[in-house]
Amino acid sequence: MAIAPPRVLTIAGSDSGGGAGLQADLRTLFACGVHGMTAVTAVTVQNSLAVTGYTEIPPEVVAAQIEAVASDIGVDAAKTGMLASAAIIEAVAAACDRVHIGRSIPFVVDPVAASMHGNQLLADDALDALRNVLFPRATLVTPNLDEVRLLTGVEVRDHADQRKAAEALFEFGPEWVLVKGGHLWDDPGCLDVLYNGSEFIELPGPRYDVKDTHGSGDTLASAITSRLARGEDVPTAVRFGKEFIVRSVAAAYPLGGGVGPVSPLWRLERGFEDFGSGFRGGFGGS
Repeated sequence: MAIAPPRVLTIAGSDSGGGAGLQADLRTLFACGVHGMTAVTAVTVQNSLAVTGYTEIPPEVVAAQIEAVASDIGVDAAKTGMLASAAIIEAVAAACDRVHIGRSIPFVVDPVAASMHGNQLLADDALDALRNVLFPRATLVTPNLDEVRLLTGVEVRDHADQRKAAEALFEFGPEWVLVKGGHLWDDPGCLDVLYNGSEFIELPGPRYDVKDTHGSGDTLASAITSRLARGEDVPTAVRFGKEFIVRSVAAAYPLGGGVGPVSPLWRLERGFEDFGSGFRGGFGGS
């Protein structure tokens, strides 16, 4: 009999175009060799061009999905994506507490709060719930720079600002903060900054001239969560996720008339043998 792989729960919205959301999560989790499970928070109406609508799942149903999965199958690590409202965030936090997702089971919070154009996606009360309810339960939070601005008010213009933003986010109570630098457009690279309250770890990477980057944040967070589910520490898991997303951006493909998705399918097409060696220059000294 085969041994079950590590089990990862994604608590996120559905992307009807398949480029982001829980579809991107599941695609990444499969490519990383773990079993993916879902608690659906919202159903979006979207394609490569735009999101034209969405319907929230009732908070009690979101919570029930989490508890149903955890009580039977079990969870080795969990992540969040689109949470849509303060009521859903509070329901997720309460359900996670009941099944011990949090400090004893790794919990990655990807605070989906801004569109790819930087527009605010969450109401102010939901931003407050992220800061004050979910972040204190998180092993790691993974905001992009637009989400950093909405959550902390810090405008990141350079790498020094990334460190200031990481310190501001850490004050909300997560164990680790990863401030992603992909939206720092003047930077010829893509430097991410990881912080635990005492140590900054810089994770450089190349910047590719591609427009197809839909689902990049979901893919990164899912790759990191897959390694936490295997028992790796946060810096090791984040380095894995950094290399995974760099390769996924390089493998991105066009889809429809708008922005196509990054592609974790490179790992199936190119095989596993060369993965994990790092790029020239490495990924991450402090």
